[in-house]
Amino acid sequence: MALEHGVGKFSAMRSRAGAMNHTNRRDGGMSPTKITQLTPEQEAMIAVYREKWQAIALSTEPIDHQKATEAVKAAYVALGQKEPDILFFDSPSQAITTIILHRLEQPWWRQIGSIVWADLKPSLWSLVWNRLWKQLSHQLSNQLSHQLEQHIWRNLWSDVWNQVASLLRNLVLQEAQRQVLNQKSIYIDEELKVLLNTCIQPELWACYGSRFDFCRSMLNCACDRQKWSAFESLVTNCGWIFPNDRICYVCDRPTKLSFDSENRLHAEGEPALEFADGYSLYSFHGVRLPKKYGKLHPNQWQAEWVLEEDNSELRRVLIQGIGYGRICQELEAQLLDSWQDYSLLKIDNIIDWRDGEPIYLLKMTCPSTGFIHAMRVPPDTSSAREAIAWVNWGIDPEEFQTQT
Repeated sequence: MALEHGVGKFSAMRSRAGAMNHTNRRDGGMSPTKITQLTPEQEAMIAVYREKWQAIALSTEPIDHQKATEAVKAAYVALGQKEPDILFFDSPSQAITTIILHRLEQPWWRQIGSIVWADLKPSLWSLVWNRLWKQLSHQLSNQLSHQLEQHIWRNLWSDVWNQVASLLRNLVLQEAQRQVLNQKSIYIDEELKVLLNTCIQPELWACYGSRFDFCRSMLNCACDRQKWSAFESLVTNCGWIFPNDRICYVCDRPTKLSFDSENRLHAEGEPALEFADGYSLYSFHGVRLPKKYGKLHPNQWQAEWVLEEDNSELRRVLIQGIGYGRICQELEAQLLDSWQDYSLLKIDNIIDWRDGEPIYLLKMTCPSTGFIHAMRVPPDTSSAREAIAWVNWGIDPEEFQTQT
């Protein structure tokens, strides 16, 4: 996705809105008068800023190492820290595994020190909250601040964090644990927590950036320009970042992100998220899949897997992907009742993950094509006609046929 998404679209409106709120900035300082409401033009721009920062958060463009280097150094300078050495990695998994394995090569007292002294400093995080948002939020009424949180930050959080960043974070953690499984260290879990709690995830920072950007550009709010520039540059020019006093580990962005119509990570027969080093994540409508399922198209999934799968959520996904029609054909379904071309079936082998009940299905065979349709019906259904009536909102099948 292009990072310039939406810029030309709102530049003129931003200028007009800035003029409307010129009283909020005097000589770079903050006016004691808080902004209490948005103009219609400003309200219309909320969606544009949300889309702009969503494009930044979900960008799959390779990072420019030179721009990323400049962004990291500028951030350290803005915080009064010495410029670090910078190492680049193709994925967060590659970076975190390298850091952990390097830690475990150190004597045990150095391992303790890395946790107690927390040399992966959270100071860059303070750049977001303490030094930017608090400054901006002081210029807004509580009601307006809440409005922006709901319509910019929380919407982005739902689409970006819940659907992408949290899945990726869990995958990185599990991969790191797998990579160091044979290493004997009582500090490994604590070390991983430190790394993940102090790293910079651009998907998360972009959610905050949308709100900062809107306040600066559309409401003409005053803020520390150096720190805003450092923040914006980090998010737009880097992937995951693990900041250290002496070394900053910078990761590239994913090379692929695939979503369904509801903005959930989704791909069929291939990774939904992938990095240049092959590190990938399979997902079916937002549910992470093991490679065994994810590498195959749902048309190739086997009905027997439903019986073998212990995880209830994965079992639900398998049923959804395979479809009740194939399940009826490939698994032993007990015939309970029939009426014309309809059959009421019960599959004892599959227990519903929500209510612990066996699955009851209404199966219909199309007389002209032979294609099987199957629909889930309540487990207390006693006949095929009752199942048909339930599917047709209580209308008896003979009455339904007459109406049709």
